[in-house]
Amino acid sequence: MPAPTRLALSAFVSTIKGAMDKENHGDAAVVTNEGHCCHHDGQSDLRTGNENERHSAKKYFCPMCEGMESDQASTCPKCGMNLERNAAFRETTRTLYTCPMHPEIEQDHPGNCPICGMSLEPKNAIGPAADDHELRDITRRFWIGATLSIPVFVLAMGHLLPRAPHWLESDWSRWVQFIFSTPVVLWAGWPFFARGWQSVVNRSLNMFTLIAIGVGTAFFYSAVVMLFPDIFPPSFAGAGKIGVYFEAAAIVTVLVLLGQVLELKARSRTGTAIRALLDLAPKIAHRLSNGGEEEIPLEQVRRGDRLRVRPGEKIPVDGQVLEGKTSVDESMLTGESLPVMKEAGDRVIGATLNGTGSIVIEAKQVGRDTVLSQIVDMVAQAQRSRAPIQRIADKVASWFVPAVLAIAVLTFLAWAWLGPEPRYAYAIVNAVAVLIIACPCALGLATPMSVMVGVGRGAQAGILIRKAEAIEVMEKVRTLVVDKTGTLTQGHPAVTAIVSANSISDDELVAIAAAAESASEHPIGNAISEEARKRNLNVPAVDDFQSITGAGVTGRVNGRRVHVGKPEFLKASGLTDVDQWIEKASALQAQGHTVVFVGVDDRTVGIVAVADPIKDSTPAALDRLHRMGIKIIMLTGDNERTARAVAETVGIDEFEAGVEPRQKQERVRQLRKTQGAVAMAGDGINDAPALAAADVGIAMGSGTEVAMESAGITLLRGDLGGIEKAIRLSRAMMRNIRQNLFFAFVYNSLGVPIAAGILYPFFGILLSPVIAGAAMSLSSVSVIANALRLRSLKL
Repeated sequence: MPAPTRLALSAFVSTIKGAMDKENHGDAAVVTNEGHCCHHDGQSDLRTGNENERHSAKKYFCPMCEGMESDQASTCPKCGMNLERNAAFRETTRTLYTCPMHPEIEQDHPGNCPICGMSLEPKNAIGPAADDHELRDITRRFWIGATLSIPVFVLAMGHLLPRAPHWLESDWSRWVQFIFSTPVVLWAGWPFFARGWQSVVNRSLNMFTLIAIGVGTAFFYSAVVMLFPDIFPPSFAGAGKIGVYFEAAAIVTVLVLLGQVLELKARSRTGTAIRALLDLAPKIAHRLSNGGEEEIPLEQVRRGDRLRVRPGEKIPVDGQVLEGKTSVDESMLTGESLPVMKEAGDRVIGATLNGTGSIVIEAKQVGRDTVLSQIVDMVAQAQRSRAPIQRIADKVASWFVPAVLAIAVLTFLAWAWLGPEPRYAYAIVNAVAVLIIACPCALGLATPMSVMVGVGRGAQAGILIRKAEAIEVMEKVRTLVVDKTGTLTQGHPAVTAIVSANSISDDELVAIAAAAESASEHPIGNAISEEARKRNLNVPAVDDFQSITGAGVTGRVNGRRVHVGKPEFLKASGLTDVDQWIEKASALQAQGHTVVFVGVDDRTVGIVAVADPIKDSTPAALDRLHRMGIKIIMLTGDNERTARAVAETVGIDEFEAGVEPRQKQERVRQLRKTQGAVAMAGDGINDAPALAAADVGIAMGSGTEVAMESAGITLLRGDLGGIEKAIRLSRAMMRNIRQNLFFAFVYNSLGVPIAAGILYPFFGILLSPVIAGAAMSLSSVSVIANALRLRSLKL
């Protein structure tokens, strides 16, 4: 064997051995939601949770000396042995990693998805999201690979130059190409081979399967040509030497690496919204203890701590004001620019901005329990969710890779049988081009990237999306059902009129009504209780309290049975003089007031009128929704006169009054059958069933947690203008997704036949694997770039 051959063979074998010795298991173990390690066929349970609590509080321990533990790798102070890592140790706040395209894949360390081969991303929104280890690794491989590929490309293509020196086509030139391309393919491109092999092992063929086969075929075929040229028949050589394709293998590897670098950078930009939300939280807090004040990191704040918030500082955590009075800018949460006054007893939200006053608060929710953390987690969860339209891409991808492999085989056979000499050389080159250009990465990225960017853009506008399905269905909504209280109105009603019987004073009427309502959470009950506080009334205690949803409340006050609610409720309770008060109530109801009747024992003693002011933004928001083609229906438990007054004031298309929560849910279901996709907007516990029954539930951020849990979209600001923004966002996202899918489908539909050589009989055009690699990388980048346009969407 010639010396150059021995030298190259030695380098070739050493490189392969080094690559194959790379540890493939440890960091590559992937856990599905069922909690099993993919590499052990489900035998290793890697789930987090109570069953896997750490056996020791320390990361390292001494195998000889019991009780010798440490958080750091060191030596045992007793026996001097090196401490060993405790395999049972589990971080309590470790970050889980998941695939943006396959959220069922989870593990507790970075790695690759066993289904699609994509890099896993942090699942926990609050964690080391800035970890760019893979980006640094791929970037390093790209630059080293590009540097080594330049001489390979120059030597391979130099003969095309006029008056090219003859040595460019000599054996030495081919050996140099071999030596330089070997580390490019087997080191720089090793991640593609590892992911491709993983896809075969997991029986989930993906883009890296095609890349590994295509690049591997071009390189190893050329390597065998160099090392064992005598094994090939003359038909491989044609009129000259047998062709080698080191430049194709090396340049395609570098181009794919470049595409990965651009993709990783672009994907990191999709997390801008989450990082912006995280940056809202202050880094420190001022804790009061032992008569002094200390500055501590935010992570050390515990529930129950007393914290001082100085003027101009951000409130560190959710809490309750203990001392002081101030105004707080809550615009980051609600979008409302006017500051809100806070005094002792009021709730404050972490990351909101304190005004000119100094206050002391008690920490109520810290860490992941704060409103900001929950918002961040909701955004992160929504970004990982899958829109129904993704099923199209999933279905195509399930048969796409096997189909491409079949087309590549047919391409090879067709060129080997019908192609010009050297037929086998043409067959290999075109088959490789088919494998490389058909990588379905653009198809797989089309939907997830748009969802990630769109959900983040929504969060910046105060629109929190729980699932991608909600924003997809929102595009189809043509009917919007709204509650009245807290949705169209401010949700903070106040007493506007009191009419009492001759036997009782107004103050007594308010006192007994407030007593009966003291255990109720209904806005009207709160308004009556607030009126009692304003009048400085002594409100007695209530016993035997009962609340009848949608009707009223009853209880025993000072030994007498008190009823507060609708006239039908009082009648059903045995009061016979209710009709005498109907006319007085009607005059108030005609003006848009809600009237509750108050009865003591067996007689009615008065009525209390309550009005809930319509939000300033409601009329304009409804007008814009009408112009977008949205029909608006109001369902309210209030009486018909009040409902009609509100509907006529704000321009509601249809309304139904006296609707109980169960009836709201049923009515929404009926509307879905007749009106198509229906959205429901509400803010109270009584709205939760209807929100869950609608195609899209929209909770107002000022409402209850039950409503938010039942809804697919939450509007932080709590006004109907957010619904208009959500519809605009939905339409823009779906338009963006369809653009991406169209481009990906068209790209692959046109690229594969061209790479197979369909144009050669007519125009003599063949697609080089190098050009195929560049086109494949650019297709992925273009899809991501198109998705990133949503970041600048005007809502």
